[in-house]
Amino acid sequence: MNVPSLADCCVLNGGHGSWAFDPLAKQLSTGLGIDISPEPRCFNYLLSLKEPVDALSQRVFIPLSAVRVASDKRQIAEAFQQQRVPCPQTVLFDTFNEVVQFVARHSGMEWCLKFPTSCGASGHRMITPDSPEPPNWPRPFILQEFIRLERPEVYRMYCAGGEVFGWVARRFPRNREPSPWVAHARGARYERLGDAPESARAVAHAALVATGLYDSFGCVDLLCRPSGEWVALEVGTDGLYNHVDRELDDPVLEGELLDRICRAFWAGANKP
Repeated sequence: MNVPSLADCCVLNGGHGSWAFDPLAKQLSTGLGIDISPEPRCFNYLLSLKEPVDALSQRVFIPLSAVRVASDKRQIAEAFQQQRVPCPQTVLFDTFNEVVQFVARHSGMEWCLKFPTSCGASGHRMITPDSPEPPNWPRPFILQEFIRLERPEVYRMYCAGGEVFGWVARRFPRNREPSPWVAHARGARYERLGDAPESARAVAHAALVATGLYDSFGCVDLLCRPSGEWVALEVGTDGLYNHVDRELDDPVLEGELLDRICRAFWAGANKP
């Protein structure tokens, strides 16, 4: 096996969307000790690409199939259902009439309509049987059970190179009015916690395996039902459509995250 040299690898960041990944590209380039390049090399940390992605024949750290799944909540839901990953009840519908009919039949639960490719919960909305159809909504509609908590919070775990690590909660500060959508972009902040419950770790592991991220890099967001059951909401990763939030207000965890990603990248580069 030929081990790739530094010159054989790059942080691949080209095309019109490269500006959105520039800060992350610089961080990865420094951590990995490799160039940022608009052109692919033998092994790539793919962020943005100027050519059609299907024409890319070179090896990438995070599989393109997993990047695509992580970018679309409908594909995540399908992967979770196929692999029986514990998650909130989630249903896909071709028409909005089916959505409101389903909500009317299941009135004992709360439901939300998720914008399938959004970041930071942008576009998500609560749905009742009387809700009007939102204009220009991508099909199919993704309807998900809304788990209401006394204090809104979401938990996150990371994975790099087949190792699950990091246990953080995303919460709103006590002096801030909370939103039902617990997103960093809406004012929620990360808090590092101790050891993750084994049941939560098991769900995170299953979610990352189901979406193809386990052997490279990704994260999974989880909720704990009032009953104590852990469920996976979605996964995230880097490349093409989005990247994992690194603003954790915790330099130690931020450093660990980069270090683990770098080790996983080189392990991937050295595989046949």
